[in-house]
Amino acid sequence: MEHVDRDQLAAVLRAARSRITPADVGLPAGPRRQVPGLRREEVAQLAGLGIDYVIRLEQGRGPRPSPQVLNALARALRLSDDDRSTLFRLAGSAPPQAATVPMRVHWATRRLLDRIGELPALVLSAKSDVLAWNALAAALFGDFSALPPARRNLIRQRFLGTGIGRVTVLPDPHADAAADCVGSLRTTQARYPDDPELARLVAELRAGSEPFDRLWRAGRSGRRRSAATTVVHPELGSLTLDCDVLLVPEADQSLLVYSAGPGTPEASALELLRVTGLRHLSVA
Repeated sequence: MEHVDRDQLAAVLRAARSRITPADVGLPAGPRRQVPGLRREEVAQLAGLGIDYVIRLEQGRGPRPSPQVLNALARALRLSDDDRSTLFRLAGSAPPQAATVPMRVHWATRRLLDRIGELPALVLSAKSDVLAWNALAAALFGDFSALPPARRNLIRQRFLGTGIGRVTVLPDPHADAAADCVGSLRTTQARYPDDPELARLVAELRAGSEPFDRLWRAGRSGRRRSAATTVVHPELGSLTLDCDVLLVPEADQSLLVYSAGPGTPEASALELLRVTGLRHLSVA
């Protein structure tokens, strides 16, 4: 990224400054305050910058700020992650990325997962690790907590055939689905190039699966999409379920919800699973 939109950058900085009160950042308000929010000299003080430099940026005539300056301004102005990304893009810089794939599931997502009680549901990381699941998902797939963490990865299961819990998840036969699967991992690697666990997963997949390696070398990016998924359950047999992907953008995670159309054998199987599977889990 090279282009600097100085006018919009100046507008964003001025607007952010007006939203912050001295009390928000531990500064005394003082008498005769004539502007809403912080003064320019207060922003400069908080960011460790010169007042003249801040003035030039707010007037749309300053030099291109470095990432270090942008981070200092974002901290001083208490910018959200989204606002910080906007600030970087307006300044012609790539927004900073987290060093590793987020693996912690927010409590609100866990609450939503528990509320989806009538359907199996999973929370996936950006690299397709199963991070959390509800009771019906455990009844369908088995106890994920009994598996080593590396075995809980859906892309690993797809290409290395390790299975998930007590069932086998069959790959979608369509070539585009496989390419999207690999492409989603490439997209994740571009966001988290320094994540060692992600690098280890890609290396393992490339070494162990020729189809994965071929698709990886094609260099195509992608994302996980909603699609039909076939699972082979030890008691219920083969079930083809709709798998809807709901995004949790703040955590860079996704919520997978499995369902079946009313009146289908799969819908009857899920209803049976709600009775016998959950009872089995409560006894185990």
